[in-house]
Amino acid sequence: MLSRTSSTLLLVVLALSLTGSWLPSAATAAPPCRQDGEASVWTAPLRPKPGEPLEVLAVATDGALDQVQVTDAAGQRSTIRTTSAGGPPWGLAGSVNWTRAGTYRIEALRGGRVAACAEVRIGGGEAPRGSGEWDLATTAFFSAWVERLFDAPPEQSLSFDSLTPVLHNPQRNFLFNFLGAGEDNRLSAEPDCADLPYYLRAYFAWKLGLPIAYRPCSRGSRSSAPRCQGAQFDSAFVGSPAGASAFRGVSQRVMNVIHSGSGRTDLRDESTDIYPVALQRSSLWPGTIYADPYGHVMVVVKWIAQRPGEPGLLLAVDAQPDNSVARKRFWEGTFLFADTPSAGPGFKAFRPLVRTGGGGLRLLPNSALGAGTGLPPFSLEQAGLAPADFYARVERQINPQGLDPEAAHQATLEALMEQLNTRVDSVAKGEAYMRAHPGTTIPMPKGPAIFETTGPWEDFATPSRDMRLLIALNVLEGLPGRIRRYPDLYVLRGERPAEAAARIEQLQARSLDQQFVTYTRSDGSAQRLSLRDIYARRPGLEVAYNPNDCIERRWGASPNTPDYASCHRQASAEQRARMEEYRPWFHEARRPPR
Repeated sequence: MLSRTSSTLLLVVLALSLTGSWLPSAATAAPPCRQDGEASVWTAPLRPKPGEPLEVLAVATDGALDQVQVTDAAGQRSTIRTTSAGGPPWGLAGSVNWTRAGTYRIEALRGGRVAACAEVRIGGGEAPRGSGEWDLATTAFFSAWVERLFDAPPEQSLSFDSLTPVLHNPQRNFLFNFLGAGEDNRLSAEPDCADLPYYLRAYFAWKLGLPIAYRPCSRGSRSSAPRCQGAQFDSAFVGSPAGASAFRGVSQRVMNVIHSGSGRTDLRDESTDIYPVALQRSSLWPGTIYADPYGHVMVVVKWIAQRPGEPGLLLAVDAQPDNSVARKRFWEGTFLFADTPSAGPGFKAFRPLVRTGGGGLRLLPNSALGAGTGLPPFSLEQAGLAPADFYARVERQINPQGLDPEAAHQATLEALMEQLNTRVDSVAKGEAYMRAHPGTTIPMPKGPAIFETTGPWEDFATPSRDMRLLIALNVLEGLPGRIRRYPDLYVLRGERPAEAAARIEQLQARSLDQQFVTYTRSDGSAQRLSLRDIYARRPGLEVAYNPNDCIERRWGASPNTPDYASCHRQASAEQRARMEEYRPWFHEARRPPR
């Protein structure tokens, strides 16, 4: 028989059990979901339906995430298969394919603890669309979204005729038809190099309901960098989801304003859309812009960490005047840098856009960037750097353990061949245009304007790309000298720098006969050129950018070369005379001031 005390205790226990106030931990209600900015969970589409996949992307800026778990409407928990992305920011992407109506809880875990979670109502509800602000969580999501857009194995050549097929690919574009209105099905995306980063940002803002900002800027002069006017704010996407027509209108307004001067603003200037960041892996997020001193713009998309026997890589994409988009690796042949009063070149991030106390919008000044925000801080590290020092600093971030000289040679050689093969496509497009318009002569701008113009010359002439190619040829040729100047960048294992450099010179001599590109001649036959041929044709390549010339001349052929026999078109005598006048720019691989 129980005592009075024991009987009372038993009754309390039974009462707690019946009321649900005391249950085993597995049945305890989960705490409310938390998104603290440093870690967040995103899902697509905006209005998920039963029976359709639910895409999940977990993003963190404070460390890698381990796994993503989903608790369905029936309370069943499972771990979904995910793919990871580097960091910062770090990401895990996966799909929930067994969706039924009800509320789903999605948790991103780190070390067995929930770092962030989201609750999604499938059938009759909307997925989280963020805060509507360009806060830390949204900016990190943008970075992870950009990385996913252009993800592919590092050895794979990645190029597209335009941005359209990238955005139309649901496996790449996490936000494809996110709004559920088929809004991407007829969307044509054709930004050029200066427009590309702004177009990506506007597209992302459209899907997430965010405001955007951009400024009209000058093009600068030989003695001063471009200057910008006041920011133009556009809130067309804020509030209820906007249609495709709204995005087309906003993106067109942006592209009508942005040009090659927009990215070249002075590093200390605060009246800008973008600001310079430090040359550190922690600051160079995917989505970061690289603006070279001559107006070309690239967008960082991925870091590949250095591993034993494998060099690290920093990958970026750019768009060309013909609207093609290609992924490229960081090296001196593509990321041009110069210390010049006419530009503020280097890596830059979009300036955070925030709301004022009165509900308006403003772009943060330099003094407010970094501390306490979690975003890459403002930095003048790139200011005043000599090109050799700039490249050395970035190389230390890409390959912090140093590179074996042979591996450095192989990486540089691969980058050069990648650039040559990209030129094959660019020149072929110009040739196709001339064949489709027989008797046409494309007007050639005068002076430095050959690098900056509009119309068919911008689309099919290649002065900027050929300048970068000539620089790239010099970089590979100069690698032995670089080993002598910067031995700390290489793993020499006790070998003297001069000995390592001499060994690479011998390796280079052999590689010249082992690498080839092939172009199609005017008569339709294939012409193969070895890398040795390309080096021998450097004088011809200094004047090979004019689409009015036959394709043989555009590949440096001269009357004493066999492939010249099929050439039946050339630029006018007046244009050829001016190309000779401009030849020193290309021979010295140095663009003229405006």
